[in-house]
Amino acid sequence: ATVGHASPDLFDAAAEEAIKKINTFESQDMANTVWAYATSGHASPDLFNVTADEALKKINTFDSRLLSHIVWAYAQSDHKSPDLFKAVKKINAFNSQDLSNTTLA
Repeated sequence: ATVGHASPDLFDAAAEEAIKKINTFESQDMANTVWAYATSGHASPDLFNVTADEALKKINTFDSRLLSHIVWAYAQSDHKSPDLFKAVKKINAFNSQDLSNTTLA
């Protein structure tokens, strides 16, 4: 994502594998994955949908930094996930830096 080299086939294959294994992902894994797709500009709606579902199940395992990364990734990708955003909205664990990062989304 950061080298400026597009590889859509690689991203598609990685998304397929991530979707199969999403229930094994920790909060950091989920945040990193959607962040990478958002940063690269590679759309993967199915991956974002299953990640949102899994993140909702594990919402209490996310710290404010990871939540801000998730929110940023969904906003950057213009991927709607109202249930996830509602859950994040209810969490009062954000410090000033995380709030700043989140509002940049």
